[in-house]
Amino acid sequence: MSDPETDASETGDGDRGPTVVLLDVLPNGRPDDDRPAHRKSPVAYGLEAEDFRLYELALSESSDASVSDRLDLDGPSVGRYREVEFDDLTRNAAAEIEYAVDDIVDADERRFVDFYNEAGPITLRLHRLNLLPGIGKKLRNNILDERKRGPFETFEEVSERVSGLHRPREVIVERIVEEIREDDLKYRTFVGTEE
Repeated sequence: MSDPETDASETGDGDRGPTVVLLDVLPNGRPDDDRPAHRKSPVAYGLEAEDFRLYELALSESSDASVSDRLDLDGPSVGRYREVEFDDLTRNAAAEIEYAVDDIVDADERRFVDFYNEAGPITLRLHRLNLLPGIGKKLRNNILDERKRGPFETFEEVSERVSGLHRPREVIVERIVEEIREDDLKYRTFVGTEE
């Protein structure tokens, strides 16, 4: 998205925009907005489900959205939206990130299991699998050896086939949350990688 603030109606009828999981909903607008209450519109913060970008959304007055709902950014409930940084979120939105990431990973398990099947090297000495918390050289090599025998189908299968990797889903969730919160990471695998 080239424009930092986009009017949802500008994208056309056939285009469905990204889907966000709502992290916080402020029905009376932002608390730091000094305008009178009747001039404020409802605001929400959301986490985009595909590449985990954070957004602030101006909701329509008729919107009946709540935390953990999924909304299309270009749908009728959203007037405008803009991408924001982690530090721009409300405390409630920041606290909901891990739950939202958990829901996104659960809803699209195959996509994240495929990370274990397809992750490749970054440099001669660093592999994408090593970016996951708790995965060192030995565990990485176990994963690589097992995936040569055949692709993983589920997180449960990853856990069963790779000795020492007991929580493959939680490891992915932890890395995604770290990438959302830390803006100065050298390598990113999940957040903001889609263009």
